[in-house]
Amino acid sequence: MPRALKRFFLYLAVAGIVIWTVAPYLWLIISSLSLKIDLLTVPLRWIPPRLTLENYYSLFFMRGSESVNARLFFQSLGNSVIISLTTMFICLILGVLAAYAIARLRFKGSNMMVLLMMATQLVPPIVLVVPLYVIMRKVDLLDRHLGLIIVDISIVLPLVIWLMRGYFASIPSELEDAARIDGCTHLGALFRVILPLSGPGLVSVMIFAFIAAWNEYLYAFIFTNVDAKTVPVLIGEFSTKLGLEYLRIAAAGVLASLPPILLALIFQRFIVRGLTSGAIK
Repeated sequence: MPRALKRFFLYLAVAGIVIWTVAPYLWLIISSLSLKIDLLTVPLRWIPPRLTLENYYSLFFMRGSESVNARLFFQSLGNSVIISLTTMFICLILGVLAAYAIARLRFKGSNMMVLLMMATQLVPPIVLVVPLYVIMRKVDLLDRHLGLIIVDISIVLPLVIWLMRGYFASIPSELEDAARIDGCTHLGALFRVILPLSGPGLVSVMIFAFIAAWNEYLYAFIFTNVDAKTVPVLIGEFSTKLGLEYLRIAAAGVLASLPPILLALIFQRFIVRGLTSGAIK
């Protein structure tokens, strides 16, 4: 097959993946800026003739005063921020220490430990819902931030360890040997030598951990009611006697997606460097 033809199919595949990924989000934005009557026209108009911010306004205000949805939205937004940031920092601390131990400290069963750790990601979350619910109820952690943080850590931590292990393995061990000769312990070499060189990897892992905790829906839906309800759960509950309010759901979905998207765009350079550096090894 000629090289030009291979390039054509490669670009075609990439374009297809980009469209498959971006098109639903673009439609979400279009829906949030449209009137309901324009979305129900046949044939469908991909570009609405009239754009409006009414869906965003009605999300926060109703008849000139603050809407109940606004209070619930900001409360759920605060819950998502607290749970996601706490999960991210705890997973970063534990994940860095565990990844460094697995990458540098050779001990019996280390490879098996990594395989078992990643095997937990193959278990369907729905299988764990009932036992986790029983445990959470017995220890009184239902509808609490701490309960959801613990569950999110069990999901995010293996990913953090896997990514940081690959990044640490890409850093030459001779640097640590030099630090050890100068009197550093393993922990001192980690904090004084390895971590300063792992900035891109740390940033990429932090963002992935935050996004994973922010977007988690199933456990948040089952284990929360009011006090610890997160944004993804609240968005699915916008409804009236006539059914779901799709336009408000679209507007709330756009607002809820802004924090992870902005983080990814701001730190895009670090994400790419962190992932590619860990993959070279």
